[in-house]
Amino acid sequence: MAQQTPDITLYTFGTPNGVKVSIVLEELGIPYKVRSIDLEKIEHREPWFLKINPNGRIPAITDHSRGDFNVFESGAIMIYLCEHYDPEGKLLPKDPDLRSQVIQWVNISVQ
Repeated sequence: MAQQTPDITLYTFGTPNGVKVSIVLEELGIPYKVRSIDLEKIEHREPWFLKINPNGRIPAITDHSRGDFNVFESGAIMIYLCEHYDPEGKLLPKDPDLRSQVIQWVNISVQ
């Protein structure tokens, strides 16, 4: 089965968690568009964004190539991207022990 070309929109602002997601997108060579969310205008609480992330926080993504599938929370987004677009396992290894180590680091909060 041929892998579909990704079409991702990243909803973010210049926060560390948003940067983490963009790094994974770049490292995997995934094409994406950035939709900057204006926090001063409380855009992250508007109904259209709450459909993408009911928590009203950034970052979030919409994967248009997979039926407009939405993912929120930076760790969940990074794991999702690796599971769907990293078949070689370069960022998220297939080996269960190595995979566990990566997931432990993914869940660390960035201050």
